[in-house]
Amino acid sequence: MPGEEMRVLERMLEEIENLKLGLDPVVLSGWYNKIESDAKAEAPSHLSGSIEVMQDPILPMKFEFKTSRRAVKYVLEAIERNLPSMPTATRLYFQKLSEIIQQEMYR
Repeated sequence: MPGEEMRVLERMLEEIENLKLGLDPVVLSGWYNKIESDAKAEAPSHLSGSIEVMQDPILPMKFEFKTSRRAVKYVLEAIERNLPSMPTATRLYFQKLSEIIQQEMYR
């Protein structure tokens, strides 16, 4: 029984570490850059210049995703395509970002 309890604790610690890793500013920045790159690649050339991610230099967890209304479709598709590859916490973060972008579109 004690060995089993240790395995459970080790798995829980591993999950907690994975969650922390998924919300690291470096990890988020990498995914933002991947999504930006994918969206630009899919968007028509006249729209790709309107897709830009900026990370706040002072607050590294703060990002701004600038895009034109016509390019939002490509950003949302890029987020959706990349979700399965993301760590759990990162995936939840980008799912929420996708919801916020969609809400802003219909304001």
